Amino acid sequence: MTSAEINRPFEFCLLALLALFWGSSYLFIKVALEGLPPLTLIALRVSLAALLLYLVARWRGHHLPHDGTTWRQFFVQCFFLCLGGWGVLAWGQQFIDSGLAGILNSTSPIFVFFITALWTRHEAVNALRLAGALLGLAGVVLIIGADALQGLGQQVAGQLAVVFSAMLYGGSAIYGKRFSDLPNTITAAGTLICASCVLIPLSVIVDRPWTLSPSAQAIGAALALSVISSCLALLLYFRLIRTLGSMGTASQAYLRVGVSVLLGMLVLGEQIAWSVAFGLVAVVAGVIAINARPQ
Repeated sequence: MTSAEINRPFEFCLLALLALFWGSSYLFIKVALEGLPPLTLIALRVSLAALLLYLVARWRGHHLPHDGTTWRQFFVQCFFLCLGGWGVLAWGQQFIDSGLAGILNSTSPIFVFFITALWTRHEAVNALRLAGALLGLAGVVLIIGADALQGLGQQVAGQLAVVFSAMLYGGSAIYGKRFSDLPNTITAAGTLICASCVLIPLSVIVDRPWTLSPSAQAIGAALALSVISSCLALLLYFRLIRTLGSMGTASQAYLRVGVSVLLGMLVLGEQIAWSVAFGLVAVVAGVIAINARPQ
């Protein structure tokens, strides 16, 4: 799909939808961790989503590749996104509040910017995009509340894990560009199949899941995490990497927070403080700046 063929307003709507799907994952993870250890949770997340994505791919007439090169690339992608990003995030969230996790995990566009500028150079980078990345992060801090940052320096291992997961998310968005010629169903299914082949045996060895007794609530959260925040989200994710690029897709990290606030206003009738309103404006401005067409 060329830049001239891209319906950018429609793609931005999909970006907001992806932010909604991944924004809900923090809640799902927090609830599921009350009954499932991180390794088993992520194994369940990727294995069910892999099955669903494979069925979607077959329904749409797509077939998994047969060459070893593509499968090796799927494995690298699953390391960035699933084994690293999701797994490390779930581990880190055991030790820090979700608000601080949201702030730290939203730094992935900044990692994408500097990796692109200093190393890969696969997309145009400029001062406007850097300003957008920093402005979006500032907006996230305003929305969640600067008091969430008071926990910095405590539970350092958990905080470093969440920041590292953000860096891996950034690597995933950049590495995912090489799958532009594949249907998003195949890229998503192949990535999660590779992740399942690693995580299921590890879960069996480490957690012995048959000995666990998770609550119905924890299982429901894990299923929602798999279907909504994995299967549906990855279909959008790999499409948007192809249409909006690595930095554009990574910018949904800021929108995740804004979407949750807007839903609270629209669905629950919640009132927002001026700092949150300014944060929403900053987030939207940052996303617009990141996705501005290079001159």
